[in-house]
Amino acid sequence: MKIEGEGTLIRVFIGEADTWHGKPLYEAIVLRAREEGMAGATVVRGLEGYGASSRLHTTRLLELSTDLPVVVEIVDTVERSDRFLPILDEMVGDGLVTSERVHVVTYRGSLRGE
Repeated sequence: MKIEGEGTLIRVFIGEADTWHGKPLYEAIVLRAREEGMAGATVVRGLEGYGASSRLHTTRLLELSTDLPVVVEIVDTVERSDRFLPILDEMVGDGLVTSERVHVVTYRGSLRGE
């Protein structure tokens, strides 16, 4: 797959302890993105953060360290991203989903074995 030019960066801000049908939400999002043919997804674990509840999640406080902030980033074409956003809306209860236009300089990938 090769993508260049205008694309969309989707960021999903959730908690590490959030779940979807019995599995971690971040994992479920990555698997669903893969099923939907998205170009790729990356999960980044944060050291500290807070959301709408203003409750601090940090590695500095032992009792809160089990629910650290997680960001899932997905970059793909505008069209594929627009089709994926309603799926995220269904999956993400408490959290934040953002979308911004990006210019993809280089994305090249092939299936293993090719």
